[in-house]
Order: sequence, then C-alpha cells, then structure tokens
Amino acid sequence: MKPFFSIIIPLYNKEKHIKNTLQSVLDQSFSNYEVIIVNDGSTDNSLNQVNAVIDERIKVYSIENSGVSAARNYGIKKAQAEYIAFLDADDLWESHHLKNLDELLKTFPDCGLYATAYNRKLQDKIFKVKYHLIPHDTTWMGIVSDYFKSSIYNPIAWTSAVMVPKKILETLNGFDENITLGAGEDTDLWIRIALKYRIAFHSKVTAIHNLHADNRLSNTNTNKRAFIDLNKYETFASSNSSLKKYLDINKFSIGLQYKLSGNKERAQTMFESLDTRSLNKKQLFLMRLNRPLLHLFVKIQNGLRTININLTPFH
Repeated sequence: MKPFFSIIIPLYNKEKHIKNTLQSVLDQSFSNYEVIIVNDGSTDNSLNQVNAVIDERIKVYSIENSGVSAARNYGIKKAQAEYIAFLDADDLWESHHLKNLDELLKTFPDCGLYATAYNRKLQDKIFKVKYHLIPHDTTWMGIVSDYFKSSIYNPIAWTSAVMVPKKILETLNGFDENITLGAGEDTDLWIRIALKYRIAFHSKVTAIHNLHADNRLSNTNTNKRAFIDLNKYETFASSNSSLKKYLDINKFSIGLQYKLSGNKERAQTMFESLDTRSLNKKQLFLMRLNRPLLHLFVKIQNGLRTININLTPFH
C-alpha cells in the first residue's frame, strides 16, 4: 500500500537523539507512512542507532556528506507519498502530530504548506511559542491570512512541524543547496511557498524543537555558513509591507550572528541593508551594542532560560 505521508529525516551525527526521535514517529496514532532517513555521512554511531530500530516502514539511505538541504532533497526524490513531512534527527513529535496534519489537509485542501504549533525545549524546560495574529485557542485551525506578519515573533513554519505536498516541492525545486550549514534553507523555501500558495495552520502543539541537542547546525561557526540571500525578495517586498518587515527582522538576526562571531564587516553590511523602521526598540538596542556587551546579553539570556524565563528581542 502506498504511504500517505513520507517522513524525511536528515541524519548527521545525532547518535544521542535519533532513537528518541524515531520512537516519537513510531508512536504516532496515524500509522500510514514511510520514514526516509538520509544518513548524510555521519561519523559517529548514528547509523547503528537507526539500524537497531526494526520497522518495515523505515528506509535508510547513506550519502556522502552534502549538507542538510541536499539530504532533504535526496529524501524528497525517494519519497513515495504525495505529502512530505519533515523531522530533524534531534526533535520530537507528539503522538497526534500526523493525525492533526491529516485533519488540516482534509479541511483545507490545495494549500502549499501545512504547519502545526510547536514548543521549544532546553534541557527539561519547555518554552511555549507565541505567534502573531493567531488565535490562542488550541483547537483553532485555519488559513493564515498573512504568513509574513504572523511570523514576525516566531515563524509559523518550522521544519519539524510542517508538511508540504510533494508536487509543490518539485515545482519549487526543493531546498536551496547553495545555502549551507543550516543558514536559512528552510526559511528560504517557506518564503517561496508563501509568495505563491495558501498556508494552513493548526494551533495545537504537536512538535518539540530541541534547542540543546548536540551538534545542531546552528552551532556551526557563523563565518563558515552561506546564509540565505534575503535581498532577492526585495522586489516582492516593495509591494508587501509584511514581507519587508519580515525580511528586515531576519537580516537583523543574521547581522547579530555575524557581530557575535566577530565579523564586523558582514554584520555592518547586513544592518545597512535593512530598514531600521522595521525593528522594535529592543532590536535597535542590541544592533548598536558592541560585541562584548552583546555576548554578555546572550549569556544572561541563556542563564534565564535555565530558570524558565525566555527573554527574546522579537516581541
């Protein structure tokens, strides 16, 4: 029988987490799926951890290390289902994740992307994610009227909590493999989808974003990463104020990463390319800090998270 969902998991050195991630898939109440694990040249014990899990729905492919975009695109080509769900190898799903996506699909057919609410986890602390202009009622689901405005605080679409029809991914040529080391390849794809298609959202939390997992791509040296080119969307932004603000806030975030890494030139270039009117007071304050003070604020933020206080410059 043809699977209804293809679940794509790119795998690179996640030996401490992949079994728990896989178990969260196997615990799904919706069972008609295949799991495509693309081992992206792991050098640790990740593959052995996967092979220890026996289930006929799991398919494992190994490729030379090519990056997360290439691994996901490889998985898309191998997928048998018409609907593709993504899951990172250190994140988790609640047991109703696929069921809720199925419900969302049946209620709102012909969308380009389907997303569910998610929480972030740091060690044993759970941080609830808030969205702009989305009802707080956990039973709400609907079409997002303005994806970019609703993603100003936190993105509506997060990779481990979305499903995309395979035909849409093929039409848009999947993830941009020129964006390397997790530097916005997912954001880039969601922008391209949002510019052309409707997006459906389910406000019940079904996924957990693991912030402290070992070897996350976001821990990679900033100066080695090829970031998303946000400027290529400025033409669309000229007639879309929500997109303009969304792009500027993402430029602010990338600029801060460059400043923290000590790359003043790239940080300045990024800051100069944005309209400061798009930023709030906290963002303007952080943008003007020198590197030592910025590191201090990050240290304070991380410390507060350990006692369940999540300070963020985004709202």
